[in-house]
Amino acid sequence: MNIKPLLDALDLQEDAARTLADELRTQIDELKGRLREAETHLEHLAITRKTITALADRFPVQSASPDLPEHPDYPRILTVFNEATGPLRARDVCQALDHELLPKNIEGTRAKLKRLVKLNVLTEVDAGSFSRKQ
Repeated sequence: MNIKPLLDALDLQEDAARTLADELRTQIDELKGRLREAETHLEHLAITRKTITALADRFPVQSASPDLPEHPDYPRILTVFNEATGPLRARDVCQALDHELLPKNIEGTRAKLKRLVKLNVLTEVDAGSFSRKQ
């Protein structure tokens, strides 16, 4: 019996298994590196959370949301100001709220903005120009 073909087939399988093992080792090394990076990132986030929490204790407690009048526009108006990068006029707020730009809507919005100024939520930077109270 000639075992040469059997040994050749065995060599081919050994080479394939060795190649697969080498590729898997490479993948494991890459995954170990990625895992180290993820763990380092988690550590940094934990440190950041701890630092922010420690700093937050030094600031006076502010009311999360002031007592707003009973109207669905008020929370929406505050959202508009939270996303704004500068002062807004009543017309801008109307537009952001998707209200039709009619004089009655603009005046109604201006009245709401003035009310928020009285509630110390907004400030009137210039005549007719409002921004979020800092």
